[in-house]
Amino acid sequence: MRIISYNVNGIRAAIKKGFVEWLQTDAPDIICLQEVKAAITDIDLKPFEQLGYKTYWFGAEKKGYSGVAILTKLEPVSVQFGSGITQSDAEGRVIVAEYKSFTLVNAYFPSGTSGEERQQYKYQWLNEFAIYLDKLREVQPNLILVGDYNIAHHPIDIHDPKGNKNSSGFLPEERAWMDGFLSNGWIDSYRHLHPDTTGAYSWWSQRFPSVRLQNKGWRIDYISLTSPLTNHLFAADILPDVKHSDHCPISVELQF
Repeated sequence: MRIISYNVNGIRAAIKKGFVEWLQTDAPDIICLQEVKAAITDIDLKPFEQLGYKTYWFGAEKKGYSGVAILTKLEPVSVQFGSGITQSDAEGRVIVAEYKSFTLVNAYFPSGTSGEERQQYKYQWLNEFAIYLDKLREVQPNLILVGDYNIAHHPIDIHDPKGNKNSSGFLPEERAWMDGFLSNGWIDSYRHLHPDTTGAYSWWSQRFPSVRLQNKGWRIDYISLTSPLTNHLFAADILPDVKHSDHCPISVELQF
């Protein structure tokens, strides 16, 4: 089974840049999208249906903002739209699909780059979400958490750790949250299989076009697994040559 996570930074813009054509050549069993910036009624679903996908969509109340979606060839047992946390759900940040062998959580973590108010909300969201995950794990111990976490965990995960030590996404408090999260029975699938790989990034700033060419990026997109799934992890990859967004897709392969 292959799962892809991809922050598309606007699904309509990504489609114009060849997203559907790429998916036709590299179709996983499940693809989780973040920051779709559209309602499901804004999208022509026929190309996805022709590839065998059923689409589950959870948009933000604000038009053109945030939103997550799951395209899946495997029939879920159930789908939960939102986490039950009011502001997070208003921003369309979490969608959950339960399958027979695991439960998949697709999340778009808040960014704090627009100012202190959003940075404080990011800390609030992280704490609330950790509690939500703990409760969910009591019911389903086999969890897969995919998405744009908006945090680069270690210096190896960012091109300029010294220059970004005071940047949102690499702040000590955010990295400490990742420490606590991963020490609580989760694994970072990519680092589990590629502990020493450098230059492995999933996001590049759009402010300067040369940044991506020079691979001056951040690894802020993750697929994390609860520890019971570790033995099922077969492969984990980052796909920097796929360019419909300022992010690139990431993937895992699992064997059950």
